[in-house]
Amino acid sequence: MNIRELELFKHLATTLHFGRTSIECNITASGLTRTIQRLENEVGEALFSRNNRTVSLTQAGTFFKEYCEETVSRWTILQNRLQSDTTLRGELTLYCSVTAILSILPQIFSRFRKTHPEVTIHVQTGDAAKALPKLQAREVDIAIAALPDHQPENFEFIALLQTPLVFILPTSYPETISYSDGMINWEKTPVILPSEGLSRLRGEKWFSDKGVRPRIYAQVSGNEAIIAMVSMGCGIGIVPLLVLEKSSLRSEVEVVELTPQLTPFTVGVCTLSKNKRNPVVQSFWNIVEKEMADSPHTP
Repeated sequence: MNIRELELFKHLATTLHFGRTSIECNITASGLTRTIQRLENEVGEALFSRNNRTVSLTQAGTFFKEYCEETVSRWTILQNRLQSDTTLRGELTLYCSVTAILSILPQIFSRFRKTHPEVTIHVQTGDAAKALPKLQAREVDIAIAALPDHQPENFEFIALLQTPLVFILPTSYPETISYSDGMINWEKTPVILPSEGLSRLRGEKWFSDKGVRPRIYAQVSGNEAIIAMVSMGCGIGIVPLLVLEKSSLRSEVEVVELTPQLTPFTVGVCTLSKNKRNPVVQSFWNIVEKEMADSPHTP
């Protein structure tokens, strides 16, 4: 087996989609299939379980994925050490929300690209609640995420900014909200909660501290989806203010001031401690530290 084959396996182990991997890695579908078959023959075990609809890693595939990640990472480190010039080369995979792309990363990306133009950056976007799990699974090198209340031992963070976590209600559907003695009646007012993540945990704690059992109308993945459902009059939602300010539906909802306030988010750049052995990751880390040192809004 060679590095190219390991890189193909690593990509497929992340996407679990032969078509997507063949396109993104510039290899024919049949060529990718033959590569995986050669690896399985060398390993002596099936690495993927596949049928007409789904692809998943076998237990052997999970073990081999760890081997691939470590080997490809060490190969990148070796290549950079052996370069006769000082130009940094390689790839960096980063996961973040669309909001982070718009509001947090432009200056950092600009600085990194000017400093290391030979490094290829791959960006995955999606629900912010999935950022740390993807990093933990080693699907990405860097994640932009809300920092948890308790920092895991194997994670490293650079705080970028703080943003309030707020309740929002629809501007056009006042009948959605039920009141009792001038206060929101949470047992009758529909509530839209994130399906997972720190927003969900802090929302649940807020209701628990008040001794309230809310009427949960929906559990939604993604802050933009929550804002959309609130704007349509489906209920009250919980979102970071940073996301709301960048939303195209900002005028369709309004922030409702409630006490006590929800615990705000600290948003940061995150990586696994061992990832920083990779010079590409370490260089990105250094750029973020310099950017924060130069920023007048450093948290």
